Amino acid sequence: MKLQKWTVGLAAAGIVTIPSLMQAQEVNMVRTVAEGTTLTGYVDVAAQWNLGTGNANNPAYSFNSTGAGSKADGFNLNVIDLTLEKPLDETPWAAGYKVEVGFGPDAGTLATDSSFGNAGDVGVRQAYVSLRTPIGNGIDWKIGVFDTIIGYESTSGPNNPNYTRSYGYSSEPTTHEGILGTYRICDAASVTVGVANTFGPVVGSRAVYPDVSRSEYTKTLLAAATLTAPKQWGWLADSSLTVGLVSGFSGTTAGNGNLTHYYGGATLATPVAGLKVGASVDYRHPHDSAVKDDTWVYGVYSSYQALKS
Repeated sequence: MKLQKWTVGLAAAGIVTIPSLMQAQEVNMVRTVAEGTTLTGYVDVAAQWNLGTGNANNPAYSFNSTGAGSKADGFNLNVIDLTLEKPLDETPWAAGYKVEVGFGPDAGTLATDSSFGNAGDVGVRQAYVSLRTPIGNGIDWKIGVFDTIIGYESTSGPNNPNYTRSYGYSSEPTTHEGILGTYRICDAASVTVGVANTFGPVVGSRAVYPDVSRSEYTKTLLAAATLTAPKQWGWLADSSLTVGLVSGFSGTTAGNGNLTHYYGGATLATPVAGLKVGASVDYRHPHDSAVKDDTWVYGVYSSYQALKS
């Protein structure tokens, strides 16, 4: 039996089952699924020391607990990250998947709890099936649990510009469960649109409308557009500008957590090889808050890559 690539990708993610096949065909299917699959990971550890004696009142930014759980003045295991992935190839009907799981204090902080269990220091970072449909230049889909589409900083410590996270990152959503489609208009421009269960990260969560007479659940909308400078622009090549928004409910009770988060961020290459600068702005607007508590966060960044990998 000849298996389509989409069928193999879905079977690898456990979404569909394959009827009993001849042994040779089963072996071929396993080989097809394993072909191109990679297992990667990292261990994130750090030492942090805060000058002075006011460590009981550290700023409440992401991944930095206060009080007894504070990371200040000591050595820390942040997270153990393991990723199993089969990325999309260049074929028109490509299929793949990604499973990323974290272990340790930072994994629990991500709060991707679900009904299949969370021991506090275990979290699903991402778990999705990826598919491509050959419409125009091709639409790449993610279906499952995936990282949010906005933000300058990264949940992965090794990819983050700084050791700590900013207030901008702390105000943004981190993870969604839903469907996401990305269309590359050309090499310099792409758009991403998606629908998720909630604004927040809890796997399997649902959010309800403020009007409790409505039996259906509400959904969260995601949209972003990115411009990237082409190679022909010399030292400005790979500079980028991204704008986007995430709008929806984060709570499971009526009227809870109706938010829209607007984001804009830019990274600019410089004439100095390896040196990049960047800036971002986050605007978080709660729609149903009795108190006007909109949040604006501005960030500036610089990074220098001393060695090329």
